[in-house]
Amino acid sequence: MATDTVKNNTGSGGGSASALRRVLLDNGALSALVVLVIAMSVLSGDFLTTDNLLNVGVQAAVTAILAFGVTFVIVSAGIDLSVGSVAALSATVLAWLATSEGVPVVIAVLLAAATGLACGLVNGALISYGKLPPFIATLAMLSIGRGLSLVISQGSPIAFPDSVSKLGDTLGGWLPVPVLVMIVMGLITAVLLRRTYIGRSMYAIGGNEEAARLSGIRVKRQKLVIYALSGLFAAVAGVVLASRLSSAQPQAAQGYELDAIAAVVIGGASLAGGVGKASGTLIGALILAVLRNGLNLLSVSAFWQQVVIGVVIALAVLLDTLRRRTGSTAGAAGAPGAPGSGGKKKSAAKFGTAALVVAAVVAAVSVLNPGSSSTTTRIGMSLSTLNNPFFVQMKEGAQAEAKAAGVELTVTDAQNDASQQANQLQNFTSSGVASVIVNPVDSDAVGPAVRGANKAEIPVIAADRGVNKADTAAFVASDNVEGGKLAARSLAGELGGKGKIVVLQGTAGTSASRERGAGFAEGLKEFPGIEVVAKQPADFDRSKGLDVMTNLLQGNGDIDGVFAENDEMALGAAKALGAKAGKDVAVVGFDGTPDGLKAVEAGTLFASVAQQPAELGKAAVQNAVKAARGEKTEAQVMVPVKVVTAKNVADFS
Repeated sequence: MATDTVKNNTGSGGGSASALRRVLLDNGALSALVVLVIAMSVLSGDFLTTDNLLNVGVQAAVTAILAFGVTFVIVSAGIDLSVGSVAALSATVLAWLATSEGVPVVIAVLLAAATGLACGLVNGALISYGKLPPFIATLAMLSIGRGLSLVISQGSPIAFPDSVSKLGDTLGGWLPVPVLVMIVMGLITAVLLRRTYIGRSMYAIGGNEEAARLSGIRVKRQKLVIYALSGLFAAVAGVVLASRLSSAQPQAAQGYELDAIAAVVIGGASLAGGVGKASGTLIGALILAVLRNGLNLLSVSAFWQQVVIGVVIALAVLLDTLRRRTGSTAGAAGAPGAPGSGGKKKSAAKFGTAALVVAAVVAAVSVLNPGSSSTTTRIGMSLSTLNNPFFVQMKEGAQAEAKAAGVELTVTDAQNDASQQANQLQNFTSSGVASVIVNPVDSDAVGPAVRGANKAEIPVIAADRGVNKADTAAFVASDNVEGGKLAARSLAGELGGKGKIVVLQGTAGTSASRERGAGFAEGLKEFPGIEVVAKQPADFDRSKGLDVMTNLLQGNGDIDGVFAENDEMALGAAKALGAKAGKDVAVVGFDGTPDGLKAVEAGTLFASVAQQPAELGKAAVQNAVKAARGEKTEAQVMVPVKVVTAKNVADFS
């Protein structure tokens, strides 16, 4: 009724401008997207270019495809937390079957889709027939899917078949295939929701499940189909994601379920059910992609980006809520002849206010983190994570050197997500930086994005970890394998060549964990009296190191030593060991972080393999500046690795 009132007041002279205003007022998420695009275009001259807009589409594709599947679930008043894990599992199954087992690619693709479908059916069965709450059932599948992915891959990335990897390429050299897949999946979603019996059933179940049951809808069976569709869409998203990275990553798509749910809700769906559409979900995914892309281009701090994204998501949903409330009020008071201009003005005022707030947030943060100037050499740096003291020190060393060299350095945080790092490198490439430094989450997965920089003739410096199947101007690193060997020799020497030890591994699938672990195992071959009684991952995290070590001590209370693949886990292990650390049990870490060196000095840790991360960052920037200026760089720049014990800890700061 409110819409009819607006139409009648518009009159014949309203024209296209009035129609556009009406569309914006009736679609809060679309309004937010328009405002964000305008704001980013004003703040960054690199945003509104063909290449960058295509980047936004590619970066939105995986989230959008996942979100289309989640739309079915949310419309029916459910929730699916498992889609990220199901995506990773499906891609891993495809890569494993096609490469390790020799299954024809077509059959492997079908089995990957069947994997996603099966996971969805299990979710649906647990919810419909097992009476489990959707939150609990899909949370369980989140863990199961991720665990199976790690089991199948043994924690290491698996190369993707070349024929399927083409899904991550472009058509005609410019049109990204992921964008086409996103559009196709969006159209399928729209048709299913609006033109089919199952779609109408979703809205009915979400609106009132009991009423839907009484009207003859077989609710349990329909929920099976709904969750099966969500699993199938997750499988498609997983294949698209893996094709972009040319490898199936067992830890891929972590946290993507939250992005997918956010995209659906931003797009106007209600978590209470009964409301939602494919176009709104697509807009929600684009909002998230525009935010991340634009903030990268604006050189906004990686930490501030988290704040801004959260605030703008909240504002986008608030805008849509205000629009709905206004519509409800107008509908209640919209008797024939009632004035419509008041409601229209109120809607316009709320739209304008929300738009100004969105623009103000972006502008305020961009002022705190100003963009580039045309006279300054710009260098982009993508670190695998900033949630680790080692990489924080690398960043600080790089920033100090950039300041001394008079260049502008933009540092981004990939949060141990290979896909997010690929997005960041694409953004650097499209913004035309002079050179790029990358500390890969995974050496294989970063290859396609680095090849894009190669094509744009932007030199790339690899830091700490190498890049496979792409060209780099220099590789600045310490030798993780050699460091692992040194750690083994140091620990074995302290134990007199015999004893029982525990190994705490890093994040499964990362090249750092693989290389350090391989070096340590190689070094132990020289000491047959050393027995490794347990190996468990603790994800390079101190709290997880504490928990894992506490658990391992229950069954291995008589150990003599611990090797942790970084200092954070070593410190957690020392905490679990209590008074035994440094006295009865020798603990060796890796990285030489400030906290690790303090523990070595105090005697809690026996040793740490110091990589001097600040020197790594400094050397990476030095070589990036040389490459940007066309000067010759060394193919390999090795920063010395040293074992730090109580005897020489005073030599390290």
